[in-house]
Amino acid sequence: MSLSCEQAEHALRVAKEKAIEIDRGPVGIAGVDARGDLICCVRMDGARWYTADVSRSKAFASSTWGKTTKDLQATIADNPVVRTVISLGNDFITPAEGAVPIIKDNVILGAIGASGADPEADEIISQAGVDAIVK
Repeated sequence: MSLSCEQAEHALRVAKEKAIEIDRGPVGIAGVDARGDLICCVRMDGARWYTADVSRSKAFASSTWGKTTKDLQATIADNPVVRTVISLGNDFITPAEGAVPIIKDNVILGAIGASGADPEADEIISQAGVDAIVK
């Protein structure tokens, strides 16, 4: 079981609406499947060029470990396994606050990641997308 394109598109629409609502800057938002592969991505008007890639790499990290990237940040510094997995992913796994896993019936379906606002806002935006799928 994994995140479908239809689910990811719906989650990104809801996440984008949340970004507009909280008004903390334009963002890139990405949805990935359980393996961390990109399903869809949006970069809002005015968002920096790199926000799409960073949102994807945050979502990749969240999907890989089944945790929010905020929670991952606390475990990175002293964990050589996490650092090794990041290097195996060609450094395209970014455990920085702003992504939330999509977990349903104890199964990781994927993750939503956001980048471009402050870290707290990125996570709020991502959580809104996840809530659109699992609630």
